[in-house]
Amino acid sequence: MAVRDVKLVEALGERYLSYALSTIIQRSLPDVRDGLKPVHRRILYAMQELNLSPKTGYKKCARVVGDVTGKFHPHGEDAAYDALVRLAQDFSMRLPLVDGQGNFGSIDGDPAAARRYTEARLTPAAMALMEGLEQNAVDFRNTYDGENAEPLVMPASFPNLLINGASGIAVGMATSIPPHNFEEVCTGLIALIRKPQLSTEELAHYIPGPDFPTGGILVESRESILKAYETGRGSFRLRAKWEVEKKTNGQYQIVITEIPYQVPKSKLIEKIADLLDDKKLPLLGDLREESADTIRLVLEPKSRTIDPTVLMESLFRLTDLEVRIPLNMNVIDKNSIPGVMTLKQVLEAFYEHRLDILSRTTRFRLDKINHRLEMLEGFLIAYLNLDEVIRLIREEDNPSPLMQQRWGLSENQAEAILNMRLRSLRKLEEIEIRTEHANLTAEKEGLLALLDNPSLQQKKIIQELEKLQKQFRTESQRRTLLSDPPEEIEIPLQAMAEREPVTIVCSEKGWIRVLKGHTVPANEMKYKDGDQERFILRAETTDKLLVFTTLGRVYSLDVDKLPGGRGHGDPLRLTISLATDEDVVSLLTHSPFGEDKQVLVASREGRGFLTSRAGLVAQTRGGKQILMVEGTSAALCREVTGDHIALIGKNRKLLIFKIEEIPEMTRGRGVILQRYKDGGLSDATFLTLEEGLSWKSGERTRCEKNLLPWLGKRGQGGRLPPPGFPRTNVF
Repeated sequence: MAVRDVKLVEALGERYLSYALSTIIQRSLPDVRDGLKPVHRRILYAMQELNLSPKTGYKKCARVVGDVTGKFHPHGEDAAYDALVRLAQDFSMRLPLVDGQGNFGSIDGDPAAARRYTEARLTPAAMALMEGLEQNAVDFRNTYDGENAEPLVMPASFPNLLINGASGIAVGMATSIPPHNFEEVCTGLIALIRKPQLSTEELAHYIPGPDFPTGGILVESRESILKAYETGRGSFRLRAKWEVEKKTNGQYQIVITEIPYQVPKSKLIEKIADLLDDKKLPLLGDLREESADTIRLVLEPKSRTIDPTVLMESLFRLTDLEVRIPLNMNVIDKNSIPGVMTLKQVLEAFYEHRLDILSRTTRFRLDKINHRLEMLEGFLIAYLNLDEVIRLIREEDNPSPLMQQRWGLSENQAEAILNMRLRSLRKLEEIEIRTEHANLTAEKEGLLALLDNPSLQQKKIIQELEKLQKQFRTESQRRTLLSDPPEEIEIPLQAMAEREPVTIVCSEKGWIRVLKGHTVPANEMKYKDGDQERFILRAETTDKLLVFTTLGRVYSLDVDKLPGGRGHGDPLRLTISLATDEDVVSLLTHSPFGEDKQVLVASREGRGFLTSRAGLVAQTRGGKQILMVEGTSAALCREVTGDHIALIGKNRKLLIFKIEEIPEMTRGRGVILQRYKDGGLSDATFLTLEEGLSWKSGERTRCEKNLLPWLGKRGQGGRLPPPGFPRTNVF
């Protein structure tokens, strides 16, 4: 065996490309013509081969899955059974293709029973998808082992891709198509057939949006829906359906009757219960599950004065009572090429497919008619020469060639005459043959006219669609309500988290935790060995914790999401992803209910500015750059509490000036607060001249009232501090 040298990158590229193409075409993306993936197509075909029509009995799913994997789909039986189960779930499929008997899962998220316990058969919709298979409507190919044949695509009498939707993840691409309403899609398709130049905007009048089997309310603007249909990409905002039930004494309760598509009810209830336990839903008093055949989730507010709209808005923001359903119409076209199609392109591709199916089934029928007419013409010749035919049969050993020569019959006609039964020689049979011949001749003329006339083909396809609309009218009632986007409701923070007093504790080594209340026992203020206290702040659960670092950045954390309990907490560095050369300078809290006060930020080189506390709040996890610190580092971030500021440098020079001399900015390097020949800013504090300047000296607090020697202007160097000022240069 010859050995061929191949570069590793080429070998890997070739093999990975083969794998990617196989995944895209044979597993993950649906065909635009029938809306099915190969596994679904093989399941339906295997069930038809087992004669599991809607009029016959059920068969065990184990038998169906065995045939699917043994004959057509040589992959895992569990995967094939999961695909079969989904085809039978009325909460997953807008028009189920499998009629299941037994436990096929529930909207709660419960799994289906084992395949040996469940049974299945095809639905009328599945039969409509496969109508024409026996009439050469589509091409077949050999199965993986060459022993059987399977269809390349289903004839598909209706646009299954849009009606039942699809989802899948391939290599480098994915698809997500939500289900739509049968009546609306067929009506839109009929309009497009009659007027091919119809725009997507006009199509959207017939197909206004998805229609999910679980109902709900689609709260998406018409412009957004139209843009998604025009590009083949977008998303739809779907909410649960709810109503208010009045009770006695002015009380009320909210009842949720429909939940969004593909949201397991049990996990939804569990999420709401967890939020209740974590006190993230202070407006909600209780949750009750009263579902039976229909969904009924009862929400009780804490007070009758709570606006139900505000309560539901808080739930929409925190739970899957509101979800976004993506649209990505990435499909396989008739040439087995994947690509994203618009709504109009999908319908056009389906119509082109139906034209091809109509042409093939018509030609198949013509072949059958021509063959039958040939036989009937031979029978009529036999009736006209009946005595001579009987004589030849009785006297000749091989009458077929003589019959062909005498009356111009074909070999097939002669054999058909010889195989006639004696009872067929009665006069009534001749009349029936002439009638059948006339009917078939007329049908043949109609079929030939159909093949030559595109307008007749359009009319035929429209008639088929209208017939299907009548057949599935009961299943075509719209379930998902369409609504304009709701107005933005400002939800008070009390609706998102319960307002409680807490104490934030951060150690020298950066371990942070939250303790309940503002009065914390001394035994709870414990730290790891070698660690000690650094920051202790009083706050409320609705506050934001602002972390100011040496790089001049501010990170925002929700106080109610900080670690609690009696342990040592979590490392702050991991919570906000500090850089290796970044350390915490200050911690502040911001309350949305309190007054927005000014804050001073300053760098080690003595530059700084004033900003608002609300302006420090960062909206992203990566923080917000406030102070530019190129070549230096941030030194302090302090709330302004007086009318003057005192600064002292590492060179032990003290300067006091008015706060109003410092400008207010949102970000930047700031202005020079104090000049230094060497060193930099050591500390700063705020004061009022009447109260004087205070500092700690050991266990005592000293105060200097006469501050005239140190009063100056911003940007000056200052003078040595009063006698007794700490050598640490810290107030």
